[in-house]
Amino acid sequence: MTSTIEDRVTRQRTLAAEFRIYGKGIHTGQPVCMTVYPGEPDTGICFLRSDQPPSRALILARWSNVVSAQYSTDLGNSAGVRVRTVEHLMAALRFGGIDNALIVLNGPEVPALDGSAALFLNHIEQAGSVEQDAPARTIVLLRPVRVRDGDRYARLTPSFDPRLTVTIDFKGTPLGMQSIATAWNRDLLKREIAPARTFGFAAEHGAMKERGHALGADLTNTVVVDGDQIRNPGGLRYQDEFVRHKMLDAIGDLYLAGWPIRANYDGYKPGHALNVKLLRQLLGQSSDAWTLVPSRTVKRSESPALAALAQV
Repeated sequence: MTSTIEDRVTRQRTLAAEFRIYGKGIHTGQPVCMTVYPGEPDTGICFLRSDQPPSRALILARWSNVVSAQYSTDLGNSAGVRVRTVEHLMAALRFGGIDNALIVLNGPEVPALDGSAALFLNHIEQAGSVEQDAPARTIVLLRPVRVRDGDRYARLTPSFDPRLTVTIDFKGTPLGMQSIATAWNRDLLKREIAPARTFGFAAEHGAMKERGHALGADLTNTVVVDGDQIRNPGGLRYQDEFVRHKMLDAIGDLYLAGWPIRANYDGYKPGHALNVKLLRQLLGQSSDAWTLVPSRTVKRSESPALAALAQV
């Protein structure tokens, strides 16, 4: 039988089964139970706070809902309910090819686990994924988009074969300058980028805690740089683990576009705030820099199934 064009269209995917994770938040330090459910077509990635009244509980994982990007990427809704530190889980969902999922949390922060995306990705792959009856969509760049903050910048450029390039520069520390560049190859990224852990400086930990950050950070979920030493007993997973983690963060942040972005990404000393600024520049109301392929007006909003799960 000859296949039709419709037969060859790539379909959206969701989880084949739910999974549950227990842990603590790296910034709040609070214990949390997180259950990730399959999502309906065209709903995207959604968070739901089960410890909040149903009318206040739902938060869509979109760039327009970012309420803080200082030390992590935090989302919020119009009711003032927040979910902190979504970037590693978002990266894992991107690596796993998951378009739609509902993430139910009984607390304010995604569990840190080991500070990377690898354990999230393991759970996603163990749950498996299934095709859905809706075409997958991609944000295709029509022209370059770039944002700056001093000497730091992040940019997207059109490409049919996207590449990711990240450079960091922490002068006077063991990190120094590190650069990494790779093609968008899911298997490669899952192997070489997903396991890279978040990092911090011991000298800054006290001040961060006073400001309500890193309350749950420890050697199980953070690579700690103390002077010219790495304090973690096992050392680094990669010699350039720091820049690999910055690439991981960028992948997770950019998935807040709502669809995968087909473009080259180049970041020089990037961070969450710069990545979110890039998304605002790309996707803001006056932007003509992108198109959705295949084109179709899709309103991603609360569905009856999401409303029912809000009662969980």
